[in-house]
Amino acid sequence: MFLLRPPGVYRPQGDTSMLAEAVEQIGIRPGARVLDVGTGTGAIAVLAARTAVARVTAVDISLRAVLAARLNVWIHGLRQVRVLRGDLFTPVEGEVFDVILANPPYVIGKPGHPGKHSRDRAWDAGPDGRRVLDQICAQAPGHLAERGTLLIVQSALSGVQLTLSRLRESGMEPGVVASRPEPFGPVMRARAALLEARGLIAPGQRHEELVVIRADRTDAVVPLRA
Repeated sequence: MFLLRPPGVYRPQGDTSMLAEAVEQIGIRPGARVLDVGTGTGAIAVLAARTAVARVTAVDISLRAVLAARLNVWIHGLRQVRVLRGDLFTPVEGEVFDVILANPPYVIGKPGHPGKHSRDRAWDAGPDGRRVLDQICAQAPGHLAERGTLLIVQSALSGVQLTLSRLRESGMEPGVVASRPEPFGPVMRARAALLEARGLIAPGQRHEELVVIRADRTDAVVPLRA
């Protein structure tokens, strides 16, 4: 699929393709309301709109990503896709969706937040890799319609069991639907020494396990929390 990617916008990689495969497997029904959180180039939003003729909303905090996604949506002639700028669910406050898709930052880094104009903002997720994951686990259930589904991709280094637990706490029924090893890219190779020092990877290890988690809404979903 042809996509334009200006400098500073996250390049679709192995995690993107894993999420795309999961989207195709769940079989989004025509006309479904779909939210793509952290859309980047808009790759997943375009896929969802093309394969399911779904009504898609794509959100990203990066202005460059929003402009790239809008351009890619226009190139593919997808009038049913809207692209909004904002932090996670803020631009869609009060709205609910049948499907929420997320490929959030999950790379383990140093304390503190990347600068507003730093490229690291697209992948850096703090010392435990959960800066954004935990927000999604807390807020996504409140934006799902009854029997709605969340698909989220992350690294096993960022705590798969913790994600499953947080989603259960929010009244969801989660489970891992896909996993596979992924060779380190430039970002992870640059942080390999840090990960080794913290005992998160074995000496010389240069791959991580990526997983896709599916969580379905139940009647027990709790109210939104910050």
